Amino acid sequence: MSIKLNTRQVGDVIVVDVAGRVTLGEGSSALGDTLRGLAGKGSKKILVNFAEVSYIDSSAIGEMISGHSTLSKVSGQLKLTGLSKRVKDLLLITKNYTIFDIHDDEATAIRSFT
Repeated sequence: MSIKLNTRQVGDVIVVDVAGRVTLGEGSSALGDTLRGLAGKGSKKILVNFAEVSYIDSSAIGEMISGHSTLSKVSGQLKLTGLSKRVKDLLLITKNYTIFDIHDDEATAIRSFT
């Protein structure tokens, strides 16, 4: 299964719904392009919803870090929600869990934006 991305707006937050496997190549590139594109258009509050993601690899983590960095430079925020145990474990193993603001559910994540 390849990656599927859908963006929607909830108040002043852009939610990026991700589904499928986010891996080296098309998947991680599409995620990175989406995050950079939204930041380039002036979006400063982005929530990535991983509820429908079955697997990510290190390239996906790299794209998320890049998106986080890009948004931080313009005083924006990137937050994550809907992480499976497998994705959480991968972020912990790679010592990247603390980089991101991670929430268990979308409503809580959206309320957490300042």
